[in-house]
Amino acid sequence: MTEPVGGLGGFHQVVDGPGRLSATAEHWLGLLYVQQASTGVAAPALGPVPGEHVLDLCSAPGGKTMHMAELMNDSGCIVASELSEPRIRGLLGNVYRLGHSNILVTAGDGRDFPSGATFDRVLVDAPCSGEGTLRRGGGQAPNQSASFLGYVTQAQRGLLERAIEVTRPGGVILYVTCTFAPEENEAVVSDALMRLPVELEPLDLPVPHARGLTEFEGVRFDPRLAGAARIYPHHLDSGGLFLARLRKLDDGKDRSFRGAVPSVFPGDERSPDEAEETLATALEELRTRYGADSGLDHLKWMFRGGRAWFHTLDAWPLPSWEEGGWRAISVGIRGIDFDTRGRPRPSNDLLRLFGDRVAGRVVDVDEDEMLALLAKKTLPTSEEERGPISIRHSGDVVGRGAVTVDGLKSEIPKARAADYLRAFSGAAGS
Repeated sequence: MTEPVGGLGGFHQVVDGPGRLSATAEHWLGLLYVQQASTGVAAPALGPVPGEHVLDLCSAPGGKTMHMAELMNDSGCIVASELSEPRIRGLLGNVYRLGHSNILVTAGDGRDFPSGATFDRVLVDAPCSGEGTLRRGGGQAPNQSASFLGYVTQAQRGLLERAIEVTRPGGVILYVTCTFAPEENEAVVSDALMRLPVELEPLDLPVPHARGLTEFEGVRFDPRLAGAARIYPHHLDSGGLFLARLRKLDDGKDRSFRGAVPSVFPGDERSPDEAEETLATALEELRTRYGADSGLDHLKWMFRGGRAWFHTLDAWPLPSWEEGGWRAISVGIRGIDFDTRGRPRPSNDLLRLFGDRVAGRVVDVDEDEMLALLAKKTLPTSEEERGPISIRHSGDVVGRGAVTVDGLKSEIPKARAADYLRAFSGAAGS
């Protein structure tokens, strides 16, 4: 089934859709995201609204993060934190593909996330033994060692404790796993209810589910855990999920936040005045050469790593930047690149996401031409003006090309071009 959602491009979330959807041009363009039906329950259960500050403490590959960004209409601020560098690459791919501009991606262990940050809502999609995903592997349960189970439960408790610490009084924490093991679910939340300033709010999900456990094999949990939810595979013909929603109580601490978003990333050598001047020149280039309309006017910009990134964050989650505990990977979406002579070039992401709104300089190609460009071949062109140009295929701007002395070349990154080629193959085989 599909659920229309908001966002920069009017994307759709597809839950439990056929696997072939991930090999379509629509998927490549970011028009849809495929996830399990049970997974789609989490973001609405946390309930983020436009303008809030939200932390996803274990975010990769980003399905729940993307869903929250849709619910927030790309406003406010989402910090998507992830420990695993390889998984961060998948997270970034989804952020850029769907074009969510209110996401700050950071690398680091969620247990060490800066305690000075403050959020309205925090999602803890904790690492777990994954019993709810066994159908993907043919139903064979993994042989988990005692040391793994000891490590994972300690990690879960540490993540939930840090999530509660950085939530403002009155804010909401949603603890989620994709396993059925009570020691990773009810036991973890029961411990938090006993030690930390939180109250459990009963979940009333709009899908079939079971209540949380208050006792298992002679071990008793906090009776309030009956208000948690367990989704088993038979409920939605999907994966399993455990969810517990907590409300932060007043702990007597004054948590100020919402520091201003800088125009230059902390540590970058460019001064704010230099950034403002460079950006003004670059945006004028976009308007005059690429026909950029007022659709870019609501965006905010930040310089980092020789690029200008566009974003819709309204504030940092910290009053001031702090080192340690995290490392920022991206802020919004890469918007403007600069060549070796300092001349601005719209990024592939900006051209693809804004499409005809940045189409003053565009070339249309047919299927054979598109395939040739993806194969890094140079095409003859009637375009006389050299330099960057938008490539449009089947009515969609798919990225950046370049008109050179030899002809038209694609500047779509290699990995992204390979994905688009697979989309062609999927369409041909359907």
